[in-house]
Amino acid sequence: MGRRRAPELYRAPFPLYALQVDPSTGLLIAAGGGGAAKTGIKNGVHFLQLERINGRLSASLLHSHDTETRATMNLALAGDILAAGQDAHCQLLRFQAHQQKGNKAEKAGSKEQGPRQRKGAAPAEKKCGAETQHEGLELRVENLQAVQTDFSSDPLQKVVCFNHDNTLLATGGTDGYVRVWKVPSLEKVLEFKAHEGEIEDLALGPDGKLVTVGRDLKASVWQKNQLVTQLQWQENGPTFSSTPYRYQACSESGTFLGLGTVTGSVAIYIAFSLQCLYYVREAHGIVVTDVAFLPEKGRGPELLGSHETALFSVAVDSRCQLHLLPSRRSVPVWLLLLLCVGLIVVTILLLQSAFPGFL
Repeated sequence: MGRRRAPELYRAPFPLYALQVDPSTGLLIAAGGGGAAKTGIKNGVHFLQLERINGRLSASLLHSHDTETRATMNLALAGDILAAGQDAHCQLLRFQAHQQKGNKAEKAGSKEQGPRQRKGAAPAEKKCGAETQHEGLELRVENLQAVQTDFSSDPLQKVVCFNHDNTLLATGGTDGYVRVWKVPSLEKVLEFKAHEGEIEDLALGPDGKLVTVGRDLKASVWQKNQLVTQLQWQENGPTFSSTPYRYQACSESGTFLGLGTVTGSVAIYIAFSLQCLYYVREAHGIVVTDVAFLPEKGRGPELLGSHETALFSVAVDSRCQLHLLPSRRSVPVWLLLLLCVGLIVVTILLLQSAFPGFL
């Protein structure tokens, strides 16, 4: 029997590093690139339109935003604003998609064609307010503010996230500093040293709380810039004093947990029990750089169809793959109640037969 394979949803003309899904429009946003090296590999943010065609989920390139010499390594989404980590900087992008009547002409389009691009769509947009129109749908992407967020000798923003009401965003990079910025002005409101070395991930919560993990083997909880507590692995797991453990990621709780590995495998687990529901070994064959679930709100249920969830994965192999979890069979509540009533009736009849006069 051959190895299980995940369907390829889209292939970009550059390595992919970051992924987001907009629940309101159903847009899948994938970003990456070849960086500043003159290798001929482009850098960009691709906006893919998700649709159900003949009962299957498909993606087609609606718009490509050219990021010139800057590869996007991480993304965060807040409504119609994207925060993109590009080298040592954070670039804010605003995108707007809406229906157009009449003219289907394109504006500010380039001639570059993507592998699964819609006919007539313009994938590379070098102008700040570039637009793409297709079949009455217009997408406009504009650059907003940009700011340098990392200041090490080899600066790189490694992570970015918004707070719960999208008024602030936090960044972390190779210099070990957390910096918090107002949105969309990118005015700095907080800066402090959180780790010795690179920050691997962070989460920005309500009431000024932050959780950070670093390459220095520490995971910390902060109240603004004051350390509240540090997670010690020996207190919460195996006590192998000679074995170092490095915390890797922060995530919010939910129904499912999506996992991509350095060997290219992809898995879906139940969040509370870590029961594995889906696993494809070496789906990409190379390190998985990001995963994202199709949201359960907005256009999510419409796009899911009969499936329980959908996970997207991207890797430096330039591919975006689709991982579908079929709905698990469950017994309806009314049937359970009917079975219970039937069991009670049968039990009473058996007792009456065995012990006449029981009732």
